[in-house]
Amino acid sequence: MEKVKQFVVEHPQWTSWIVLSIGMVAILVWSARDVGLLPGQWVALIVATIAVAGLAVWIIGWEDEEEETAPDDEATPVSEGEV
Repeated sequence: MEKVKQFVVEHPQWTSWIVLSIGMVAILVWSARDVGLLPGQWVALIVATIAVAGLAVWIIGWEDEEEETAPDDEATPVSEGEV
């Protein structure tokens, strides 16, 4: 259990991708259970769903990356002579 906690802390985006993928695939399977898809179609849909979950996590992660690399304007005081 300690290894799982360590993985979650060290890799938050991977964890988000895994959890979101599981949820999205569960919703997909539940929604399309009576459609009559062939096994190849199921595989394609599940792979596409996992890819979409990864893309969503990656796009959401852009905001985190911008916050980490953005310069903090309030951190550097500016004297009146420099303005």
